[in-house]
Amino acid sequence: MNFIKELLSDRDKVSHNLKMIFWGIGGLLLLVGFYGWAIRFFNGHIKANYGSIVTWGLWVAAYIYFIGLSAGSFLVSSMVYVFNFKKFERIGKLAVFTALVTLLMALLSIWVDLGHMGRAWHVMVFPNFKSPMAWMIYLYSIYMLLLFVEIYFLLRYDFVTGSNNETLKGKLYKLFSLGSTDKSEESKLRDKKIVKRLATAGVPIAILFHGGVGALFGVVAARPHWHSGLFPILFLLSALVSGGALLTLISSIFQEGWSKNKEIVIELGKMVLALLLLDILFQVSEFLVAYRGGIPGHTAGFDLVISGPYAWVFWGWQGFIGTIVPIVILVLPTRKSPRWVALAGFLIAAGIFGLRLNIVIPGLAVEEIHGLTSAIYSHRVDPHYFPSISEWLLTFGIVGFGMLLFGLGEHFLPTHNESETESLSESKV
Repeated sequence: MNFIKELLSDRDKVSHNLKMIFWGIGGLLLLVGFYGWAIRFFNGHIKANYGSIVTWGLWVAAYIYFIGLSAGSFLVSSMVYVFNFKKFERIGKLAVFTALVTLLMALLSIWVDLGHMGRAWHVMVFPNFKSPMAWMIYLYSIYMLLLFVEIYFLLRYDFVTGSNNETLKGKLYKLFSLGSTDKSEESKLRDKKIVKRLATAGVPIAILFHGGVGALFGVVAARPHWHSGLFPILFLLSALVSGGALLTLISSIFQEGWSKNKEIVIELGKMVLALLLLDILFQVSEFLVAYRGGIPGHTAGFDLVISGPYAWVFWGWQGFIGTIVPIVILVLPTRKSPRWVALAGFLIAAGIFGLRLNIVIPGLAVEEIHGLTSAIYSHRVDPHYFPSISEWLLTFGIVGFGMLLFGLGEHFLPTHNESETESLSESKV
């Protein structure tokens, strides 16, 4: 008995240490990010390195990355709440919360990229419905509202039952319960029905808005590197890969995935590996079609990706760290260790960010008028973009903000109750 108690105590220490490291990194990133935010507010875009040739930079890449994490996490949650996939039942609430946090991070990233941040509301009031961007903004709004409502009904019963506690958490639960006091089994069943309907409605919305991000790039005929019918599909696939990979890491930290819930982490690793291999197939197809066609405008962007100044992102960051190493981890016997699988999830999620950079920057760095960048001497007319210190710091701040939101959610929001083993299939639609 003493041995078992010591073992459980060791596991608690590991879980506690992981959370403290997570909190520490998140807090540090948020602090350094304040300097980046200050530069952005007081200097506008002057300190950013994008210009007249490369008009989108790190913040746009971060935006499509975070929005992919959100869509992917939500689609993983739909496996639980729509398709009754019981293996991932314990991470259902975590997946929906992850989708909300990463959505907020994405909107912050694109907000700071706007020339006039105070005019962000214009797209809602004066939309051009011929533009994919206007449709995306409305879909984001519907999606965010859906996430808030779904989280409420996922946690409503827990809020009500915990609201009698006089602690700070109990007071928060009373606030979050929005006046609800029903603790009956009928109310729990009703909540499950509502969650299933919301999750079902959310699946096409998530597919539409993230496929729409791919379409936003794909419809730009003036940029052959983007002009592809595969882009909406590629964006969705990468979203599933990155969202699943992030959940692998997050569940390891916040749901004791190294011990109590290791089966879930290992199953997530299997799913992410399959999706990653499928994503690689589609990416390779893009390269093969472009080079087989041999049209200079189509191959110029890919040349920059694999042999230009951005080759290190493709071969080192995306290729080796984000693809080869995690595939090896998930194929060898290390695939049975939740610690190694969590590491693979982290590397895959980081590698997908490299993929997002390889979509945004090389597509813009190709000269539309040959010789333009050598004819005009200005740092704003330079195809060789690399993010400035202020761009990196602000992005780190957004990441830190997201990490701390995860930590606060884990600390204050109700977690999965182990004794609650009712099958989702019991709910009647």
